Amino acid sequence: MSTLPERIQLSLRQRERANEVLVRIIQLAIVVMFSTLYSLAAKAGHATEFQPVPYVLVAYIILSVIGLIWSIKAELPSWSVYCSILFDFTLLYSLMISFHFQYEQPASFMLKAPTMLYVFIFIALRALRLEWKYVAASGIMGAIGWALLVLYAVSIEPENTMITRSYVQYLTSNSILIGAEVDKIISILAVTGILTLVVNASNNLLVTAVTEQAAADDFSRFFDKRIAHDIRSSQNVFEAGQCVRRNTAVINIDIRGFSMMAAGREPSQVMQLLSAYQRRVVPILQTHGAIIDKFMGDGIMATIGIDDDNVPFSRKSIEAAEAVLLDSQKWKKEEPLLAAAGITNIGIGIACGNVVFGAVGQGDRLEMTVIGSPVNTSAKLEKHNKVLRTNCIVSRNTWDNAIREGYVAKLKPEFMDTTIDGIEGEKKIVILRT
Repeated sequence: MSTLPERIQLSLRQRERANEVLVRIIQLAIVVMFSTLYSLAAKAGHATEFQPVPYVLVAYIILSVIGLIWSIKAELPSWSVYCSILFDFTLLYSLMISFHFQYEQPASFMLKAPTMLYVFIFIALRALRLEWKYVAASGIMGAIGWALLVLYAVSIEPENTMITRSYVQYLTSNSILIGAEVDKIISILAVTGILTLVVNASNNLLVTAVTEQAAADDFSRFFDKRIAHDIRSSQNVFEAGQCVRRNTAVINIDIRGFSMMAAGREPSQVMQLLSAYQRRVVPILQTHGAIIDKFMGDGIMATIGIDDDNVPFSRKSIEAAEAVLLDSQKWKKEEPLLAAAGITNIGIGIACGNVVFGAVGQGDRLEMTVIGSPVNTSAKLEKHNKVLRTNCIVSRNTWDNAIREGYVAKLKPEFMDTTIDGIEGEKKIVILRT
């Protein structure tokens, strides 16, 4: 544990704490069952005689409730778990010892009680913590306790030890067969040994699983959650060159004049500005179904429809752009950091069409990316906002497709044919103005 990162240790401790609560609940259920069975069973002896069993059961209930409340309110230290194990077997064996007093039978009578089976239940209970040391401690205490019970039974009446060598007599009377009692102790230790090995292996698997899950969660932060889920759940290992074709919309967003503004600021200030800007824009894009492909300094590239061909990607992309533009008008009042830096003017370019989506890279270093004409067109449209002094340019085919998909404009559109640097011939575009 000490070699693991603190956050992994915390996750494991939280699981252990939850399992300890479960252990306490089961303990309480066991003692309630003990009490119920005892109340229903026929009683021996006179009503005026002292009956120790109820007192033992009450003590067990009180300790179980205290342990349950403690485990719910706080993380239990190791010594308290060991004390709990000691209490379990002390009370269990005290209950068994009380049988021969209450039922007026020889001490060997208690060795025949089916309550002995609860020794194995108490050992198995500790396996829920997935820590082998508690299982081993339970087994060792259980074996020592049973050996002391046998020693008590054969020594309480030195003139009549009740020891026999006849198996039949052992089964049909209160006689003690030493070999049978040794077998019980061996069984306790054997079950303990097996459970210890299983728990140790399970704990190793748990540590690996928690570590891998934490890594997967971190991994998901570098990818869109939907893409990360597809990668994790894929039947095949992703390799460079694997790809699919999709019809999708590509959105490029950039801050106007960010490079010049950043040049005169401390790196930490620049990152704070980027974080504030992305904190406003990214949730809006994701709300409209966009998948963030990459962050490029102050630029954001996103796609809509890359994970589902049935999404009205053109309509959603323009609606997302509208939402970002309308939100940017609130930055002066709601984002003092951005307003102080003069970051209120952004550029957006949108294009749609057929793209290739897949893995590029080599060996252990891969990246999921989108390649195709809409990617280049979207980037060039975004840059062309500087020329036209606009905020959002949409390719005409994207606009027409959005209308077919049921798009209703919230911002005033302006249609234009223009030449764009890097695009051959005139390009039909739509300008959205706030």
